[in-house]
Amino acid sequence: MKDYSALAKELQRVFPGMDLREMEPMDRHTTFRVGGRVSLFCRPGDEEETVSLCARLRSAGVRPFIMGRGSNLLFADGILPGVVVQMADNQSGMERTDDRVLYAQAGAALARLAQFAKEEGLSGLEFAGGIPGAVGGAVTMNAGAYGGEMKDVVTRVDYLDQDLERRFLSGEDCAFRYRGSLFSQPGNLILGVQMALYPERPEVIEERMETFRQKRAASQPLDRPNAGSTFKRPENGFAAQMIDEAGLKGFSIGGAQVSEKHAGFVVNRGDATCRDVLELMEYIQKTVQERTGVLLEPEVRIVERLEG
Repeated sequence: MKDYSALAKELQRVFPGMDLREMEPMDRHTTFRVGGRVSLFCRPGDEEETVSLCARLRSAGVRPFIMGRGSNLLFADGILPGVVVQMADNQSGMERTDDRVLYAQAGAALARLAQFAKEEGLSGLEFAGGIPGAVGGAVTMNAGAYGGEMKDVVTRVDYLDQDLERRFLSGEDCAFRYRGSLFSQPGNLILGVQMALYPERPEVIEERMETFRQKRAASQPLDRPNAGSTFKRPENGFAAQMIDEAGLKGFSIGGAQVSEKHAGFVVNRGDATCRDVLELMEYIQKTVQERTGVLLEPEVRIVERLEG
């Protein structure tokens, strides 16, 4: 195992103003509020520093785990040897670059971007108003809701390839699919995203967004820590319906519970561990498969190791 304390000292010397934390609890950085400690947690101040940090880590033989706002992540309990690099408020710029075009950095909050688009009188991101993740993560997993997806608006992605060279990819070449894209596999680092929208009066956009907000409030467990939909939608049917019909709504293991409000969500009742969540997810999968023959596939990204 690498000497992460020595690496931290070296990075502090090279990047004196960077937010570097050793043995950082990851439950502070995920919407699930679950997770153990990582050897080194880094928040570079801007895009340039992110690129320099990744280059420095590569020279040290370390491949960092890149995260945004932690809305779809479940970190394992205990100690996770490795380095996490977060792109969130430190890289959250957004601007209107043309009549119908917005550009946002990877760490920008998707919900804030939807609000910004409304203020600019641009429609097409209303579906994103209640999604808690960052733009980079939303593109990676082709986030969507209420009939809209990122693939509908993305026209270009700026990213670093595996050689840390800056590249550009058109939306058509991102291989978007249901909850996935070309960026779902590790190796490329999204820096920013360009989106094409269409003009609309802000009050009309706000009306649509309010409708979606009301639907979310009525159906989703917004009062409990969670990571959104726990399982992907199977080919035939809906995960939440299958879980509900299996009689699992409200079922719990330790501090993890199938939401009583929406069976598609596993929630943290306040003291859940990663083990609780994983055991509950496995029980749900086993029960549903025995009943329907369908093996539910996790939508939440499970991070059990960082090194390698």
